[in-house]
Amino acid sequence: MTEQLRLMAVHAHPDDESSKGAATMAKYVSEGVDVLVVTCTGGERGSVLNPKLQGDPYIEENIHEVRRKEMDEARAILGVAQEWLGFVDSGLPEGDPLPPLPQGCFALEDVDEAAGRLVRSIRAFRPQVITTYDENGGYPHPDHIMTHKITMVAFDGAADAQAYPEEEFGPLWQPLKLYYNQGFNRPRTVALHEAMEARGLESPYGEWLKRWDEFQRSERNLTTYVPCAEFFETRDKALIAHRTQIDPDGGWFRVPMDLQQEVWPTEEYELAKSLVGTSLPESDLFAGIRDNA
Repeated sequence: MTEQLRLMAVHAHPDDESSKGAATMAKYVSEGVDVLVVTCTGGERGSVLNPKLQGDPYIEENIHEVRRKEMDEARAILGVAQEWLGFVDSGLPEGDPLPPLPQGCFALEDVDEAAGRLVRSIRAFRPQVITTYDENGGYPHPDHIMTHKITMVAFDGAADAQAYPEEEFGPLWQPLKLYYNQGFNRPRTVALHEAMEARGLESPYGEWLKRWDEFQRSERNLTTYVPCAEFFETRDKALIAHRTQIDPDGGWFRVPMDLQQEVWPTEEYELAKSLVGTSLPESDLFAGIRDNA
């Protein structure tokens, strides 16, 4: 290698980085890759999902500060750098019909203008590889969908001096590969579910799979399987650091670690854009980059 490898992971809220691709990031950090998590919003409209912390007046009144501290802890566990884009959480609208999104929230920003903030980050960090969500957001949260939109614009815009002038956004940079996180895929879920039942254990995925069929989720094109089983424990520690969002006794952690590592030792991605040649399936996000650097 003649140039330092750099990976940027673009996420909507604090905690998303620990539930999507965290073991992959920890693996690359261990190999000397520079990894930067870009968090679009502060998660200030997120609900307190851990039942042990619900009703805590300090947390409810200071959720933005609390989630920022949780992010600091998770970042340190993963060994990554992290920066905030500074947008305001849109919240997850519920009801029929859905209520309007709150004024000033991330999902209502102009896409090209919002992408400009990410362009600055890309040009400053100069990643060869970027990961984010697919066009459905991974799940249909408005901030996840908006994260997808601005990342797609910024991937190309970082090298476009007309759209984003250098004097305002910094020297041009062209990332080489863009991936969608696809860790919550059906083959993985089925494999873990069946392995749990084979061991005589109660699987947390039975209802998931029923809902999968109900929602008629389309199968994604899994192109890249990153071996990272030895970092699953690091992933879980980072996720638990987001205490307001994760119940350490909840379904996330009911599958024994040895079973996960044996049955499904990878994290999966969908290659969405590539400016370098590569052969699919891949086992490395930097496939086609390491050899040509």
